[in-house]
Amino acid sequence: MNKLDTPSAAATIEGSASDEALYNEQVMRDLPRNFAANLAHGMLGMTGFRLMSAPTFVPAYIYMLSGSKVAVGLALGAQFIGMALSSIWGATLIEHRDHVMRVVYSVGWLMRLQILGLALSAFLLSGQWALSAACVFLGLFGFFGGMQGVTFSVLMSKVIPVNQRGRLTGMRNFLGGLTASGVAYLGGEYLVGSNAFGSGYGSTFLLAFVLTSVGISALTFVREPKSLSVRAAPSSLLQRLADVPALLRADPHYRRFFFARALAALGTSAVPFYILHVGKYVSLSGAALGYFSLAFLLSQTISNLLWGKIADRHGYRLVFILSVCVWSSATLLLILGASMPVFILAFCGLGAGFGGYQVAAQNFVLEFGKAHELPMLIAVSDTASHLMMALGPLMGGLIATTWGYPPIFWLALGFKALAIAMVLRIEEPRHRRRREAQQAV
Repeated sequence: MNKLDTPSAAATIEGSASDEALYNEQVMRDLPRNFAANLAHGMLGMTGFRLMSAPTFVPAYIYMLSGSKVAVGLALGAQFIGMALSSIWGATLIEHRDHVMRVVYSVGWLMRLQILGLALSAFLLSGQWALSAACVFLGLFGFFGGMQGVTFSVLMSKVIPVNQRGRLTGMRNFLGGLTASGVAYLGGEYLVGSNAFGSGYGSTFLLAFVLTSVGISALTFVREPKSLSVRAAPSSLLQRLADVPALLRADPHYRRFFFARALAALGTSAVPFYILHVGKYVSLSGAALGYFSLAFLLSQTISNLLWGKIADRHGYRLVFILSVCVWSSATLLLILGASMPVFILAFCGLGAGFGGYQVAAQNFVLEFGKAHELPMLIAVSDTASHLMMALGPLMGGLIATTWGYPPIFWLALGFKALAIAMVLRIEEPRHRRRREAQQAV
């Protein structure tokens, strides 16, 4: 690769045709190894993250400490504010690098340390001190999570071909979800239920930290090719923020995805309150938390195999549409339900739909733009999504405190309907690339 003779921060280092051939050859040669490493990472490395994002343990723990719906919204909002603050910064850290693995690994460990901090604070602190510590660790977990969302997606785009990402994502989420489901059930039934070691929630978070720490070691086996196209020089955060409007104007289809993902993210405003709504009708014992966590995570796990197959055959656009429809239907069932079996079924639908949405949101963006544009394309859509996910729980807490849970569920349904309508206006990127290739010939 040759560097362009320009001082412009916007300049890129481009690869030649021979470089591209060697790049593709290395990707295919190392694919079995990289595929296996990602599967191992997904099986254990993602366990803690699933437990942190499941609408059971963290909201229930915060509500136990505070007794306030607004506090639940604030605590969950802190996590997503952290993610929103760091996504574009994460892009500036890697978009000029030929290799991103070192950044991925470093940020991954920093995320895991926040799970450990949350666990230790549950053991050592109580009352307002424990609540404050939880907000801090959730905020830091989100901050490093925003960076990892960008860096890991770029790594995935380099080592896994587009027509195999769905299968990998489905399988790694399946294996990781099975592990998380088992941990969730044991955590609810035995750790929280018996208040193990003096803090059931602390014990559950600590177990998640151990498993996810073992999992990240699998990433050391990934062989990452040298990037074909990168920015010639690092850019400051302010410079890249100034580039965002032009980035959105450049591609109307990406712009629609940007707004669709932000709207769907606003639909997550109801997520922390699923379990609290259910608590009005059934007792939230440790066993009940285990059952609901198992229903959510196991359905998310099993459905990921189907979402992955659909993605490889038809693209992530269809996965986005179908999954948000399932998520919306399950939310409606939650509103109308009043018994344990109905709520279990609703949590199964919530897990399957929300899981499919996450898969689509994270991978759909990889099909827009060129290689050197990917870090910022990912970061910009992540930032908008995380801002909405920070605003959503706070808004939800205020609405739930004033009018109860159903209004926030109905509002979330409205946002999700708008997101679907927006995605229907996006041309499938794979069809567009195929048409452009034919026109070039």
